[in-house]
Amino acid sequence: MSDANPTAAGSEGYPGVGRVLVVIPTYNEADNVRLITGRVRAAVPAVDILIADDNSPDGTGALADEICAADDHVFVLHRAGKEGLGAAYVAGFAWAKDKGYDAVVEMDADGSHAPEELHKLLDALKDTDAVLGTRYIPGGSVHNWPLHRLLLSRGGNIYIRMALGMPFKDATGGYRAYRMPVLDAIDVSTVASQGYSFQVELAWRTYKAGFRMAEVPITFTEREHGVSKMSGNIFKEQLLRVTVWGATARKQALLNRLARKPKQPSTWP
Repeated sequence: MSDANPTAAGSEGYPGVGRVLVVIPTYNEADNVRLITGRVRAAVPAVDILIADDNSPDGTGALADEICAADDHVFVLHRAGKEGLGAAYVAGFAWAKDKGYDAVVEMDADGSHAPEELHKLLDALKDTDAVLGTRYIPGGSVHNWPLHRLLLSRGGNIYIRMALGMPFKDATGGYRAYRMPVLDAIDVSTVASQGYSFQVELAWRTYKAGFRMAEVPITFTEREHGVSKMSGNIFKEQLLRVTVWGATARKQALLNRLARKPKQPSTWP
């Protein structure tokens, strides 16, 4: 882990939001890590970056250390091994809390999330508690995905809205911003989901807790370098967890209604 002092690097922060940390999980992203950090630094110089590397065998961690040594807005969290996207974000959020940041941003390392649109999320965060970057609202778009993957993503989001009752058009997206009090309130350290279901669970917990949430349109572009981490198991995990959450929420809502229902007066004798 970098020993640099993030307080000095990002003391001024982003206007209206405060000190912001962009958490970028990496595993075998040697072709992308320098590119993505450079784009973030050029797009929004006021934010800091934490590269959370899962001991990548391709040398991503060593490259991250080089970037960190040359830029006091970039930090590195070296993790023991590949434990999944959700675990990397949870570790990054804990690091941000320990260092006193006001907000965190989730961003993929592969360039699919445009750093040039980061200001849209942060500007929206000025008046809300959490912001979801959304591909499926006017102004949002997806580029270079095969049709079957686009249909899987859109169909999955429709199912999530039906199962959980959340109004969001893109609950599986990974480009987001949260104020730190939100992550404290929803106890993010207990989130066990990985992959897309991690994103769904964070949105679900935030929504249930009553926080102000907004969606802003983003442009999603499939990676040009490296290999996607998406797998069938990740999709199955998401489907199962969403189904369980939805069934549990409906059961609890029914119990709450029954508890509030006034008892009919007895007519006996």
